[in-house]
Amino acid sequence: MAYLELRGIRKSYYIGKRAFPVLKGIDLTVELGEFVAILGESGGGKTTLMNIISGLDRQFDGTVTVHGQELDHLRDRQLDRYRRETIGYISQSYNLIRHLNVLENVLLALDMTKLSRGERTRRAHELLQQVGLADQAKKYPSQLSGGQQQRVAIARALAGDPPIVVADEPTGALDADNTAEVMRILQQIAADGRMVICVTHSDRVAQAANRVEHLVDGQIKDQQVLRPLASDQTQPAPARQTIATRPLPLHVSFTTAFRHMRFTWSWNSLIVLGTAIGLFAVMLFAGLGNGIRGYINHQINNVVDPQSITVMRYSNNGKDQEEQSAAVDPAVAGTIAPHMQTFSPQQLQALRELHHVIGVEPGISATNATISIGNNRYSAPELTTWTSTDPVSSLKAGHPAGNNQIVLDKTTIAQKWSATNWRQLVGKTVTVAYQTLNAKGRPVTVQRQLKVAGIVDSPSGASLNAVNYATMQSMSQAAGLSKQPTFATVRVAVREQNEAVVNEINQLKVGGQQQFSANSISTTLDRVNTYVGIATAVLAAIAGISLAVSALMIIVTMYMSVSARMKEIGVLRSLGESRRDIRRLFTSEALMLGGLSAVLATGLAYGLGAILNHWLYRIAGYPLVQIHATSIALIFGLAIVIAWLAAILPARRAARANPIKALAAK
Repeated sequence: MAYLELRGIRKSYYIGKRAFPVLKGIDLTVELGEFVAILGESGGGKTTLMNIISGLDRQFDGTVTVHGQELDHLRDRQLDRYRRETIGYISQSYNLIRHLNVLENVLLALDMTKLSRGERTRRAHELLQQVGLADQAKKYPSQLSGGQQQRVAIARALAGDPPIVVADEPTGALDADNTAEVMRILQQIAADGRMVICVTHSDRVAQAANRVEHLVDGQIKDQQVLRPLASDQTQPAPARQTIATRPLPLHVSFTTAFRHMRFTWSWNSLIVLGTAIGLFAVMLFAGLGNGIRGYINHQINNVVDPQSITVMRYSNNGKDQEEQSAAVDPAVAGTIAPHMQTFSPQQLQALRELHHVIGVEPGISATNATISIGNNRYSAPELTTWTSTDPVSSLKAGHPAGNNQIVLDKTTIAQKWSATNWRQLVGKTVTVAYQTLNAKGRPVTVQRQLKVAGIVDSPSGASLNAVNYATMQSMSQAAGLSKQPTFATVRVAVREQNEAVVNEINQLKVGGQQQFSANSISTTLDRVNTYVGIATAVLAAIAGISLAVSALMIIVTMYMSVSARMKEIGVLRSLGESRRDIRRLFTSEALMLGGLSAVLATGLAYGLGAILNHWLYRIAGYPLVQIHATSIALIFGLAIVIAWLAAILPARRAARANPIKALAAK
């Protein structure tokens, strides 16, 4: 049996329901070592027959048998493998890929072999040497003559060491000298034991073959043997090829896509820039949201310990206060602190036994106090207990208050005493007084001389005048008042447990009555952070609209790229690349565009963020733009997803393109 055998090949084209037969029962056998020319006029079916032999045309009747095995033209994978392993394709228009140089065009076919990278490069150079183009390896197709381009196409066709080489009008666009050179090379290919099938309408070209088959009106009418086989090989070649092949690796798709992207960089750079601007805006708003949250947390943490909870005794309806206030002289009612319920030792112990609580610190506070320094009297909105939650860093002079000592507020007391020498107040003795109600609801004045231990500048801006708990107890006891605490500060182990502990405290009941009222700055902080997060998400979503525009840009660009590269798609399919390989080629390019956009967006965000932080730090004392690693990961993921989604439809169109029509594209 002949190496290649065609039996009953029929092919018709349809316009509507009307059939136009092109091939009308072709029977043909060809052996290895033969150089067969199929001679016929234009429109006679030569190229159609060539496409069937090459595995490009699947819609026909009849059988094609290669090396004793019938070709299943309905199975894509078998046809892809057949073209990859068996066929070397040469066309009239050369079909070189313009963004690849000569060497890279030859390597296209070798990328689907199992040769190592070095072996592939070495073989490509050897093939260029055989066709006389060893010194042209780095040139691009546009820098070569027609004859040189055709010789590159021949080298590429031989790259995978195929047993069959098909040439469709290989000299149709060449002058006489280049025609003679190309035919000499084809004769040598046949002499090396390969099968060469050349379709032509030129009698002069056909004369170079061993055998001429005359194709007339879709049928072989005549056969002419011009000379014996160019090769002594008369037996079929072994089934295994000298060079083993493989499907195109994924990294090769990315490499080819990168070369095209580099070749059309002026075009692609605009897409990268447009997409990067949208990603940059999203990243910048996210960084600004992070910074604002951090700034709020920083400011509040400087004022209050976020792990602390302030607990007061729960007042049911305030009736006691109203009754007691009614018995007070109206002249002094405005200066008297409201009557507060106190904590018993058992109640403090109940707070200590709660889950996640690591400490309970009692305290006493009084409002509308006066502080006398010499002959000067100053008003203090509140006199309270200094607790561990008050930041020591807020002390601008001195130290925290000890027994019979007081810490005075810098703004409301110390600087009013002396705007410039207020630090000299430390160590002086002052008189502290305030009015409150005793257990019978009668006004009592509490007064004591205390030594100034320090000057404090509260980060919150509120006036802070404080003594320690023992001093506050002593002052209350001396005035005949209860020395029990009026509030307690509860500390939790972890800030995240704050809200749970607050809820647990508020739910403590005795006899069905609520005992405590607890509140924490952490709860407020969480609420503020939620609002900031919502605002940031809204701004980022608005900025994200530009990403939709970027996705449309990528879709349009990829569709244009598919149309512009249609011939390249046909070339790659003729070399044996599958539909999946074509789809990956365009998807790879889109993914790289998305990745580059993310890199540029990250650089822009960091650059502008650094500039903004430089100026804003002077105002706020805090970096307000904070771009976290999670934001960068999110942006890269978003860019890749957008690029991938945008590439789906164009890549699918490219993969579904008919390779015959693609090769004929202009």
